[in-house]
Amino acid sequence: MKKSILALAAILAVSVAAQAQEKSVTMAVSIPAADHGWTGGVVYHAEREKEILEKRYPGLKIVVKTSPDGASQANALEDLTAQGIDALVTLPHNSDELTDPIRQVKDKGIFVTVVDRALSDPTIQDLYVAGNNPELGRVAGQYLKDTLGTGDVVVIRGLPIVIDEERQKGFDEGIEGSGIKVLDRQFGNWSRDDAFKVMQDYLAKYPKIDAVWCQDDDMAVGVLEAITQSNRTDIKMVIGGAGMKDMIKKVADGDKMMPVNVLYPPAMIATAMELTASGLYDQNPVRGSYILDATLVTKENAEEFYYPDSPF
Repeated sequence: MKKSILALAAILAVSVAAQAQEKSVTMAVSIPAADHGWTGGVVYHAEREKEILEKRYPGLKIVVKTSPDGASQANALEDLTAQGIDALVTLPHNSDELTDPIRQVKDKGIFVTVVDRALSDPTIQDLYVAGNNPELGRVAGQYLKDTLGTGDVVVIRGLPIVIDEERQKGFDEGIEGSGIKVLDRQFGNWSRDDAFKVMQDYLAKYPKIDAVWCQDDDMAVGVLEAITQSNRTDIKMVIGGAGMKDMIKKVADGDKMMPVNVLYPPAMIATAMELTASGLYDQNPVRGSYILDATLVTKENAEEFYYPDSPF
């Protein structure tokens, strides 16, 4: 009798789980269009995760919508909500412009997950998933402190916004107490071309540079090109960040100019989608903030973060 009861309980558990898996749920994913490398990676990982999750949860429908600017994204949110959704995963173009449109989604009783760019009013979101901007800078600075100890470094910043300031502050904390001297800090606007021009200026201005730190791998591409064209041999390394596949490959291959990378992965959109689906289907507690590590990518672990099919 005891065995029969246990067997019946197991069958019922499987049946309930199967019904839960087939529960009809629509998740909207609203993200910026692929206007540069990192957002191209976001789009890739969103589409990739959509396939994975829809196979795992047969009742789940995921709609991925990209928008070229904040106004278009606000309109897209309105359209998606009108179509009927149960959850929204969104990486806003910018916090201020999208806070109220996302608030209107939340007011409909929809579960809201915000990725990367925090809203002006964080009480709107049920779940927040992001990279660690201060740590991205600190980990890079700590690596230079540990490997160089002393030397002359130039910095290429992103844009004059909060994210840039957080990364810059973290970098300064990372090199604190070392003999590293920062010769210059200029904005490269997270652009390959702009970073190329800034690096050309640095090369003309400073006869000795030991290392370069730039906040973004797109900018690192421009930096490396400028160094190559200059035929300078004094620069020992370039440290970028975000996890671009070309840079991860260089690290994996033991490239001396690109010995490490610091993650700020576009795959965080997939993490957000995974957690949201888990909360909707598996009743797992997911509300709160989930901050990813700014992992130091080395030759030993690079393969773990390499996505050969990604555009970034």
